Amino acid sequence: MLNKYPLWKYLLIAAVLLFGIYYSLPNLYPNDPAIQIRATQAGVIVNNATLNQATDLLEENDIAYFGEEVQEQSLLIRLYSNEDQLLAKSILTTGLGGEFVIALNLAPTTPSWLTALGGKPMALGLDLSGGVHFLMEVDMDKYIATRLTNWEADIKRSLREEGIRYRGVSVINDDTIQVNLVNDEFRDQANRWFSRNLNDFVTDDLTARGLPSVNLTLTEEAIIAMEDYAIQQNQTTLNNRVNEIGVAEPLVQRQGRNRIVVQLPGEQDTARAKNILGKSANLEYRLQSRDGNGEVFPFRDSNRTVMLERDVIVTGDNVTNATVTYDQNGRPAVSVTLDSAGGARMGDITKNNLNHPMGVLFIEQKSEPIGYEMVDGEQVMQYRNYEVKEVISLANIAGVFSSQFQTTGLDSSAEASELALLLRAGALAAPMTFVEERTVGPSLGAENIAKGFTSVVIGFALVIVFMVVFYKVFGIFASVALSMNLVLVIAIMSLLGATLTLPGIAGIVLTVGMAVDANVLIFSRIKEELNAGKPIQTAIDAGYGRAFLTILDANVTTFIVAIILYAIGTGSVKGFAVTLSVGILTSMFTAVLLTRALTNLVYGGRNLKKLPI
Repeated sequence: MLNKYPLWKYLLIAAVLLFGIYYSLPNLYPNDPAIQIRATQAGVIVNNATLNQATDLLEENDIAYFGEEVQEQSLLIRLYSNEDQLLAKSILTTGLGGEFVIALNLAPTTPSWLTALGGKPMALGLDLSGGVHFLMEVDMDKYIATRLTNWEADIKRSLREEGIRYRGVSVINDDTIQVNLVNDEFRDQANRWFSRNLNDFVTDDLTARGLPSVNLTLTEEAIIAMEDYAIQQNQTTLNNRVNEIGVAEPLVQRQGRNRIVVQLPGEQDTARAKNILGKSANLEYRLQSRDGNGEVFPFRDSNRTVMLERDVIVTGDNVTNATVTYDQNGRPAVSVTLDSAGGARMGDITKNNLNHPMGVLFIEQKSEPIGYEMVDGEQVMQYRNYEVKEVISLANIAGVFSSQFQTTGLDSSAEASELALLLRAGALAAPMTFVEERTVGPSLGAENIAKGFTSVVIGFALVIVFMVVFYKVFGIFASVALSMNLVLVIAIMSLLGATLTLPGIAGIVLTVGMAVDANVLIFSRIKEELNAGKPIQTAIDAGYGRAFLTILDANVTTFIVAIILYAIGTGSVKGFAVTLSVGILTSMFTAVLLTRALTNLVYGGRNLKKLPI
């Protein structure tokens, strides 16, 4: 019989619609502004005592809160407004001190009956008021100083290997290394070696300390290249760390000479994100000093100290992979894999230093709040940055190893996991500090966002009015299909964990237009068939059947464009492409199957004298 679906097809369509309604409902529950508190050191547990200390500080400052809870490794305190959230962060940062990371958060309010089956609200991009914005500054002076220190050690080692006698090699200012030679002959040999191997420096002969000497000064081009490398390397590292955290559509972008902007839309555990992004943790492997001319470092877990050689064997920069494992005593450790250069150097050192102690130095950049300063009429928290170097392991070299070995001496599995993540994601080329952190409202302004939402509603309403006026009952079918199309788009994007941005809303509007276009094609085809004198049931069947190929062709070509946009686009362009792709699939379902099902239910199999279209 024409225009009749079997029962299973109606049930299938109903199941899809119920699926869409269920998984779109979480978007009716907005997130609460919240503060998250996490310890700066992995493995340190925050508890009810910390929570009580935080809530006491809020009460003393008349900040209302609710829904406080102790989570696995952090605390969460919900607040009533964004203004309270920002004020609470400032108070807790000062009151709790540098032992804790205080981060802005958005706490979900989705009820358990929706989350039980994986329901969750759609992540919103920063332009739709979701996520956190960090502005981080690269310490270029520290980076260049570190590079000069490394060059100093390399020059000493190379001069010894070349048989060039010297009395001293030292960094004398921000961009210059001074080399004091024994006599003029050795200075000539040194200059020849410098010209072959140190193209980033210009040389200047002089007499210093009564000795023939050479000043090696970094060229301006070399400094610029080093700064560019540091920014690019830090961007890559931050991207890797963000990917490890699992943030949807993040933005990591250079700003000016020495700053990087990081935007994390939809991020929930922002305290962990801040801790991971800002931590400049690295490892250095050094031999214990034999001649007393090394550097003294404290052990992390005791009051002991040890002197290690100044020359570094390998660093975290040489690490290509790092995973959590356990040593022979069942204590947490990190299994490390080095690159070829690091592996070769480690192999040489262990071969020539069997049974001699080698230390693992853990280096971490930290900061602590020191108070507020007025900047452009606003109070801005100021931080003191400092570096911590602690020995986490000192053991005799029991055998020759190169690219793969184990690092022990860690306090907990959590610390091992965090160190492995940082090493795996890559070391920061230069230390970084947070200079700004804020929640981000609509980038185009709340008024523009409200107008954009209003325009969608008005446009949708006008489309419905047009369809009902011109196509009567069939226009009602189209309106139901359009509504369910929006519900399905929201449901699928929520399940996919996609991030909705302002361009994504444009994709939804375009989807509505395409879905209407499909219905117009179908209904116009039905009218043509009726005008040609075809029976009503035959006209309905022909209208859906013959318009389908045209609709399919139009949607396939648009879908291909969406795939290309996603493949070559970035950021908001990808968001538009995702929304458009999902909308194409749902509009095919609602414009063809759903409206056909409604038509069949109302008119299918009936002996009609006239069709209201």
